[in-house]
Amino acid sequence: MRRTGKWSLGLLALALLLMLSVAQGAAAAETGARMITIFHTNDIHSRVESSQENIGYAEMATMVKAYKKDHPNTLLLDIGDTFHGQTIANLVKGKSIVDIMNAAGYDAMVPGNHDFNYGYARLVELSKLTQFPVVSANVKQADGNRLLKPYVIKEVDGIKLGIFGLTTPETAYKTHPNNVEGITFADPAEEAKTIVAELKGKVDAVIAIAHIGVDGSSVDTSIKLAKAVPEIDVILDGHSHTVMEKGTLEGGVLIAQTGEYLKNVGRVDLAFENGKLTGKSASLISKRQFDEQKIAPDRTVLDIVGKVKKEQESVLQEVVGSVGVKLVGDREVVRVGESNLGNLIADAMLSETGADVAITNGGGIRASIEAGQITKGQVITVLPFGNYIQTKKVKGSDIRAALELGVSAYPDSLGGFPQVGGVAFEFDPSLPKNARITSIQVKGQPLDPEQEYALATNDFMAAGGDNYTMFKNYPIANDFSSLEESLIAYIRSIGDVQPKVEGRIRVKAAAANASAEASASSAAAAQSSVPTTSPGAVSQGKVYIVQPGDSLSRIAKLIGTTWQTLHRLNSIPNPNRIYPGQEIVLPY
Repeated sequence: MRRTGKWSLGLLALALLLMLSVAQGAAAAETGARMITIFHTNDIHSRVESSQENIGYAEMATMVKAYKKDHPNTLLLDIGDTFHGQTIANLVKGKSIVDIMNAAGYDAMVPGNHDFNYGYARLVELSKLTQFPVVSANVKQADGNRLLKPYVIKEVDGIKLGIFGLTTPETAYKTHPNNVEGITFADPAEEAKTIVAELKGKVDAVIAIAHIGVDGSSVDTSIKLAKAVPEIDVILDGHSHTVMEKGTLEGGVLIAQTGEYLKNVGRVDLAFENGKLTGKSASLISKRQFDEQKIAPDRTVLDIVGKVKKEQESVLQEVVGSVGVKLVGDREVVRVGESNLGNLIADAMLSETGADVAITNGGGIRASIEAGQITKGQVITVLPFGNYIQTKKVKGSDIRAALELGVSAYPDSLGGFPQVGGVAFEFDPSLPKNARITSIQVKGQPLDPEQEYALATNDFMAAGGDNYTMFKNYPIANDFSSLEESLIAYIRSIGDVQPKVEGRIRVKAAAANASAEASASSAAAAQSSVPTTSPGAVSQGKVYIVQPGDSLSRIAKLIGTTWQTLHRLNSIPNPNRIYPGQEIVLPY
């Protein structure tokens, strides 16, 4: 037999059998019990390809197909938040994920809240394209009828499994309200009681595939469901992105969840004797185990991914608007000061959410867009991570804390530097860290530290990313679209965008000059390479706000004076070192 450095299918199946075996399976073999294995995934958010952290659909499909070949009593189930998330899904409204899942061999799924992100009508369309049932018992139309099938009965090796779906009621506000207009999400426990009563006598075991989660801040959880409906045998869970290495037992109900993004594949083993469920266990198969086994990707799935990406090349060229100036996303700008592109993104977040304040991290902006037509592909290159917009009700004191964190490294670069909307603030870099902010205004009014404000941010920061831990423990008020989708929609609504650096972030003038004199030459070098943008407008008073690319000579020419005059008037130690957001006093 020729060896290729990858496992042959037979050797792979043997290796996986050894890797995935559990003590319960060995015991069952001794007693002659029938064993059923369920592989499960949740919250993949369209991370379709293998990466350093993620397994990838193609690799997972190889494993499951090999195992099914030797163990036909095997199912593959998905627990939602599947059809939306990354460009490969969003550009075709989930159709690519349906094709991938069909090829991977899924047997059923339940929709999560983000699966409604294209609107519930599109979800119904996608459910008709799947080669497996999409089930949810508690999603109701206005007339009281269910939107989708509530359950499916799967007969496996003579054992009948009743598999029913439940979708978190949080979907009502964890997708855009327009996406679920006219439908409701009934109490999961009450619907589960109805379904279990209907399945009683028809099946040998009841499996809930429940995109509900175990987050303590949620009203409805899978733990609450298990307590309310102990007749359920297994709950395959999602939504809270919780890693459960061996599952958890709530009473006699086994709850299992894998975490997120296909970092793990879940496995549940069920043992039956004389048609009665006698044992159940849960485990995870990690990315590390896949790498150690050198599992090759499934060629069919891999070809679909490649085909979709090729087809999307033309979609990415679609023009969504235009801009008369360069939209500056260079890291030397967005990680140290205000950017016209950062302002545009923050304004898009405010437009979609209606929030009071928008904050997004400069490190999430990865490219600039030159003046001219703007394409989908350019926007996605700027915002490549597929981060969602989330809103939270946040105290003014924590907004201040967030802005303090964002400017803490200035004039050095920081990925967490804030690009903002709805708020303007000034800071003094000569002051100690966490005490640099000298003024903050929200919608033109001074920030009230005790008032709650509606904050729009990205899901990375909302969860405490870039050390924005002051946001982490606030409950999510609402989920919206991904940043790139929001920006595309906003640009389309305007057509010709003309964002400016307008003084949302101001560096106190005297302090900025002192900081510039004392700072390392690297900061000045970085700013000297900032691309030129069109000059900013002179303020209504006697102060000019420095833009990226400005110099004293440029500003002097704009207002009809000399750079030497500005140099003397502002006592600037080094006339070649001025910074975006810095205030320049004018001679009139």
